[in-house]
Formats: sequence, C-alpha cells, structure tokens
Amino acid sequence: MQAAPGNEIGLKPAIEYVFDNRHESAKMRYRELSALYDAQTIRHIEQRGIEEGWSCLEVGGGGGSIASWLCTRVGSTGRVLATDIEPCFLEALAFSNLEVRRHDIRYEGLPERRFDLAHARLVLMHLPGRELALQRMLASLKPGGWIVVEEFDTLSVLPDSNVNPDEEELKVIRAGMRVLRAHGVELRYGRWLPQQLRRLGLCNVGAEASASVWQGDSPGTRFYKLGLEELADPILRSGLISEVEFVTEMRRLDELDFLMPSPMMWTAWGQVPGPVPVPGVEGLTVQHQVPSSECRR
Repeated sequence: MQAAPGNEIGLKPAIEYVFDNRHESAKMRYRELSALYDAQTIRHIEQRGIEEGWSCLEVGGGGGSIASWLCTRVGSTGRVLATDIEPCFLEALAFSNLEVRRHDIRYEGLPERRFDLAHARLVLMHLPGRELALQRMLASLKPGGWIVVEEFDTLSVLPDSNVNPDEEELKVIRAGMRVLRAHGVELRYGRWLPQQLRRLGLCNVGAEASASVWQGDSPGTRFYKLGLEELADPILRSGLISEVEFVTEMRRLDELDFLMPSPMMWTAWGQVPGPVPVPGVEGLTVQHQVPSSECRR
C-alpha cells in the first residue's frame, strides 16, 4: 500500500510531539477537550456495540476521561489498556480493570489480536509516523474488532472574511498552525481517515464530521488558547506576528463577543474482517454479513 503524504512507514520520526503533557496546562487542555468531545466520542463507541466484558485499547489516553468511561462500561469482566507517552494523569485513575502503560506507538508495538475496540482521539495527526501507528492499532484488534479514530481537519473551516465579513481572522491562529506543520502535524488528517481504513482492509467503514461555532471564553477557545500559549515562543520567533499582536489576539479569545468556527472533527470507524463470537454461546461464531465485497483483501 502506498503511504499517504507525511506517513513514512517504518522510519523513526525526527520531530518530537509538540506539546508537553506533564504540566498543569496539559490537564487544563484535557479538561476542555473532554467538555467539547467526550459525549460525541461515547456516542460513536456505543454505536459500535460495546458490551460488558470487552477488551479495549485507548491510545493517547491523555487526561483519562474516555479510559474511565471504558472501564465503567466494560465492567469487572472487561479490560482496558490505556497508553500515553506521558501517562501521569492515567496513573492517577483507580480502576481494577485498567492497565496503564507508558508507550510511544511510533516506536513500540502493541499486543496483537487482543482487543475488541481500539480508540484514539487527536493523536495520529500529531505523529510523523502516523500510518505505522494506525497499522499497529489495527493489528491489536481481534477478528471482528472495531477501531474508532477521531482527528481534526483544521484547515477546512479557518475564519475567512471573504466568505463571511463578520468572521475575524486572527494572525495568532494561522501562526500557530504554521508552527504545528513545522513539527510534522498533519492538519487535515481527519479528512483522510475513511480512505485510510478502507485501504487497510477494514469492512463496515463509516465516518462523520462535525463543526460548531466557538464563542470567546468557551471550552473551544480556551482549548485553542492553552495550545497557543504553549507554542508562544516558536510563534513569536516565526516573525508572523508581533508580541503586541500576540497579546492582543490572545486576549480577544477571552471576549464574549468573539466567534470563530471550530475545526472539523472527523470520526471514522471500521471493523476487522473475520468470525465474530455469538454472545452467550461459547465457541460459536458467525462470519460478517456485509452489503458488498468491501472486506475482500
């Protein structure tokens, strides 16, 4: 399979993850991210048929809100493996069915054919080795297992005063995106996901995209502001914005009359072909019934 642009399979990325996930600012980013997207994430996972007793993988577990929900949902007979390059917040969780692992999916493999569900949110777009990471997630799934991946397409909904004169185009946001691209972040990766899952041989592939309007001093603008604050040094060194403009525009993100379109959040899902156990009947399996030949390899 030919790799998508920016996905150098098997190469060790030279660029490290751009954000520091050990500090209090990371905890705040995770809090806002949870407020924005946890309900949507849970809906998509529930639609994949999650049941008690499932074994689940959470890659890039971050603040642990989804790992916590998975632990509760699969119950005492289920298991959850939550990984992160910096698992300090995951390690604070107290669930008997949770295993936390310090793990960098760019360099390290995962247990194979173990999980009923694998999930990642806003992880792969940050990884220069993202296609290898996706393949490792898929290899960790049992036959019949599901993957759910959520990633931004940030560029499709940038404010544009030519489209809507009332939209404000902040230099700081465009400068922040320039810095992210320089660190190997693929800002449109969400839009690639359905095609990626099909190319990798999954069946029952689907996708949904959502966007909204973020008001100043809301979870969305606070999430953006926290990220931009962490990138302040490279943003200012880029020469794309002055320090005065940076301060002024960061303040603008807090003002209640400010409105901006959110990034497009793409959620894509797919199922590994193969026999699926019949619930409650030990040893009995059924083959996938799919409406087309999409599972042929």
